[in-house]
Amino acid sequence: MKKDAQIEANYQVAKEKYASVGVDTDKALDQLQNISLSLHCWQTDDVTGFENAGGSLTGGIQATGNYPGKARTIAEVRQDIEKVKSLLGGDHRLSLHAIYGDFGGQKVDRDQIEPKHFQSWIDWAKENNMKLDFNSSSFSHPKSGDQSLSHRDKGIRDFWIEHTIRSRRIADEMGKQQGSKACHNLWVHDGMKDVTVDRLLYRQNLKDSLDKIFANKFENVKDAVECKLFGTGLESFTVGSHEFYMGYAVQNGLMATLDLGHFHPTEEIYDKISSLLLYTDELLLHVSRPVRWDSDHVVILNESVAMLAQEIVRANALGRVNIGLDYFDASINRIGAYIIGARATQKAFLMAMLEPIAKLREYEANEQYFQRLALLEECKALPWADVFDYFCLKNNVAVGVDFITEIETYEKEVTGKR
Repeated sequence: MKKDAQIEANYQVAKEKYASVGVDTDKALDQLQNISLSLHCWQTDDVTGFENAGGSLTGGIQATGNYPGKARTIAEVRQDIEKVKSLLGGDHRLSLHAIYGDFGGQKVDRDQIEPKHFQSWIDWAKENNMKLDFNSSSFSHPKSGDQSLSHRDKGIRDFWIEHTIRSRRIADEMGKQQGSKACHNLWVHDGMKDVTVDRLLYRQNLKDSLDKIFANKFENVKDAVECKLFGTGLESFTVGSHEFYMGYAVQNGLMATLDLGHFHPTEEIYDKISSLLLYTDELLLHVSRPVRWDSDHVVILNESVAMLAQEIVRANALGRVNIGLDYFDASINRIGAYIIGARATQKAFLMAMLEPIAKLREYEANEQYFQRLALLEECKALPWADVFDYFCLKNNVAVGVDFITEIETYEKEVTGKR
């Protein structure tokens, strides 16, 4: 096809331009091919899940918008994920929350979930060449309130301890059956709306709960704990702060989860990567886009995402960082949101891998700071987009804006009928 030939020709020109600054584009493409994003199932249905149909979100979580076509069943969620997969180059994972179990229409409380409730997900993932990750779910439940694992009531703490242990057991079964360790992420919304005078007590309770949860190791699980600055309705105090979980992760050999929206608006998490990697073997990322607060906007190729990818690549840490997506926008086509965010993340990593890092390091070591800055600026104008187009062509997925038409067609044929 004429268009394919043009994409290949553009790539050859780009390859030569990058070679002139010491960059091997073929090597960068091989690296990008091996980056597996962990797609978040909750973008398809606005974090509703299948435990409590029609229930409202609680725990500082909010999905805004009412665009038509929301997935209503497990079959529809899977259908949407398969469509997303068909529009992304490379092989990717899927991250499930505990509320997305296949409960067969039965009421199964969260302290009773078992691997059998996710076996159909494991089977489906195998059929679709995907690996699974997992998350315990502490929100949108009668016993969640403002606290869960840090609650003053031991009975409530015990309920959530049991839920999280069972969630880790499910992740272990996933990892075992798929031959690849499943990341299990623990995030709880625990906090208070107003002035809090007994912060130490709540953090002691949370630490004690975590100690019980992680008392047993599961060999097929990568455990992670996720901090947050604040939650909606819980603005004054968050029990699981960055300092709390960073200390706990380092002390207990766990991964720290860094979510782009879980810090102060002026704070960039890319600078935390090199520090944490000195003390922990691996990290888990939740790539999101905060706008004024942890609003989980669709990821775009902005400076925060670009700097995050740069730092990981510059630190030679691609094998030590697990990359998950975490946003849920219900104001636009949900599949379109998925693809915009996933491709933006892939583009950021490709751009980082196309940096002439050897020359930049040489300049830095020789204190040639003008040269370093000049080369970094010139790299911004190099034709990385032609390299990404070629990546899509090689993977037989829509190139450039072509994915817009594919999603519009999918909406007419599938989501528009829901």
